[in-house]
Amino acid sequence: MNNTKRIGLVLGPILYFLIRYFFNPEGLIDSANGVLASTAWIAVWWITEAIPIAATALLPIVLFPLSGSLDLASTTSSFGHKFVFLYLGGFIIAIAVEKWKLHKRIALNIINLIGSNIKKIILGFMVATAFLSMWISNTATSVMMLPIGIAIIKQLKDNPETDKDENLIFGKALMLAIAYSASIGGIATLIGTPPNLVLAGVVSETYGYEITFLQWFIFGFPISILLLFICWKYLTTFAFSFKQFEFP
Repeated sequence: MNNTKRIGLVLGPILYFLIRYFFNPEGLIDSANGVLASTAWIAVWWITEAIPIAATALLPIVLFPLSGSLDLASTTSSFGHKFVFLYLGGFIIAIAVEKWKLHKRIALNIINLIGSNIKKIILGFMVATAFLSMWISNTATSVMMLPIGIAIIKQLKDNPETDKDENLIFGKALMLAIAYSASIGGIATLIGTPPNLVLAGVVSETYGYEITFLQWFIFGFPISILLLFICWKYLTTFAFSFKQFEFP
């Protein structure tokens, strides 16, 4: 265990104790104070990875009942919420996609259709990344697509006909395009990214209205398409200037 983890291991409980017993601003009820203290402990252990992240995620089962924030039944029921299993399904899809290299097939087929135009290659990567991000997490999508993007960048760099520093410009644009399109694609569906499910849960509990998968898609998909086009146009026209427009 390195020093960062050792510090985090001790700092988490200390913060919990200090907030729980010495931080009592006016208007903050006891249960809210317990949640705040527990959150501080969990956050420190997540950031420092003092123990495995998955194990840290189970701390609320112990801390919330002990602090009087929530009873054990209410705390544990949240771990079995329907949206948790919905998002778990997205992770299962991600494992299947990675196992059978579906992300590579999608990306390479799109590039094959687009051709050697550099701007269109970036668009192709953005479309492929956004599509995958509609069904699996943004981070997982980025991790899957980055090696493919790096391989394309290396191919441009190794070509003797490539203009000086062109591969650097293309590489920056492509890496940013993959990162942005992963976030943009996550807007399109309910399982695209955790905040979507959080919002749907808040709306359901607060207003008693259930947002269906189709309703979210009808709302989110057009926004994703628009943002994807704006992002591509900005990256390839304003943010970066290309000296050559085709792969040599």
